[in-house]
Amino acid sequence: MKTVATASNAGTLTIGHLARAANVGVETIRYYQERGLLPVPVAQGAYRRYSAHLVGRIRFIKRGQELGLTLAEITELLRLEDGADRPSIRRIANARLVQIDHKIADLERMRSVLSLLVEQCEHTKKSLPCPIIATLANVQTAEA
Repeated sequence: MKTVATASNAGTLTIGHLARAANVGVETIRYYQERGLLPVPVAQGAYRRYSAHLVGRIRFIKRGQELGLTLAEITELLRLEDGADRPSIRRIANARLVQIDHKIADLERMRSVLSLLVEQCEHTKKSLPCPIIATLANVQTAEA
């Protein structure tokens, strides 16, 4: 049986349809509502009806998360979504870039240390502890 949109629900979706259209779970929509990222519509009969434009808002939120933005930062960007306050928008993005640069530096340091440990493990005498295990256990080892 096909449902026909009435004037009261034209351009609106149930939570399940909204979730499918935005490619998220219903729980995600409810969580975003709890965080104030999405409105909670008034129930119309047995169902709450969501504006179809919220699909774009949910996609905005998901893309922001994919770029590493926090929900607090995304909330602020949504507040600034008209684009008029570009200095504030840049400030949020630049703060995230600084954090990403720190993470990259940390990952490069970890990569360097782990690569060195793998190399040492390969060339350490069998009679000595493996440098990887010794380092994780914080044990001092003698030279290979």
